[in-house]
Amino acid sequence: MTESTHETTHFCQNWQQQLAQAFTHIDDLCRYLDLNPSDLPISATAAQQFAMRVPLSFAACMEKGNPFDPLLRQVLPITDELAFYAGYSNDPVGDLPAATQTGILHKYQGRVLLINTGSCAINCRYCFRRNFPYADLQLSKQQEHAAILSIQNDPSIQEVIFSGGDPLLLNDARLTRLIEQINQIDHIKRIRIHSRLPIVLPARITPELINILTQSPKQIILVLHCNHANELNERVITACQALKKHGITLLNQSVLLKGVNDDAAVLCELSERLFQHGVIPYYLHLLDKATGTGHFAVSETEALLLMERVQASLSGYLVPKLVKEVAGAESKRYVVG
Repeated sequence: MTESTHETTHFCQNWQQQLAQAFTHIDDLCRYLDLNPSDLPISATAAQQFAMRVPLSFAACMEKGNPFDPLLRQVLPITDELAFYAGYSNDPVGDLPAATQTGILHKYQGRVLLINTGSCAINCRYCFRRNFPYADLQLSKQQEHAAILSIQNDPSIQEVIFSGGDPLLLNDARLTRLIEQINQIDHIKRIRIHSRLPIVLPARITPELINILTQSPKQIILVLHCNHANELNERVITACQALKKHGITLLNQSVLLKGVNDDAAVLCELSERLFQHGVIPYYLHLLDKATGTGHFAVSETEALLLMERVQASLSGYLVPKLVKEVAGAESKRYVVG
């Protein structure tokens, strides 16, 4: 079977089958990309500390033979992850002190976050929850009732955020049950779902999933996570257009990453392409200082200069808000000059 035939067969499979076949070994990913592992600063130790996982649908967006591909940099375990950076920690945004009970984070007024799962379709090397104790805090089926009851008993909560891991890794039955339970709480106005799956595993956006989302009487907002325009291949675009066609509000969050998108032209192209396909550029995050991620950091000074160039080039509605998260703060903070 040729490689192109293999890919065609792969993309005809359902999303669970595609997920099961994700790259989990560095050598396999390098072989697919026509790269020699010995030419890359890869680290088996880094991969042991935080496992590599890359769906073929995301790897297919990378430029073969290019060791500096911006998508590859997001997922390849390298020696830089082992370096010490002052001020970096395992809980850089203060999730653990905000955990009011298992499965619920209550950090900001009017909103709560449910840790629905600890799993992701892709393991991004810059992830701020790469060291998160999911075994202790993710929402299990048994704890689901208590979490819903807690939300029901707090009328100050107006929005429930599904997070993780990636909540779209939940099967349709579990996702339906969660949404239905939230819909029964009168004081909840919106359900927000944060997911990278429409970008890295667009096969997850099935007619069945779209039906689940559109049947909700509460407004559903889907917040995507795309960092570079090269991530927006035809399968991703088709998935986004299907969601938009059915009235799902689509927003995008990016992380400003050294060697990935720390360039004004790259950021402009990302915003343009997102908006072209029905996704509103929402936030551009400064890196959360999680242990193992310091090599991705872009300084606030450089970030502000980049945003000046972006603002000079784009209409205002295409410019994402530059923000950072500070542990213990009442909201995300805008980064301004």
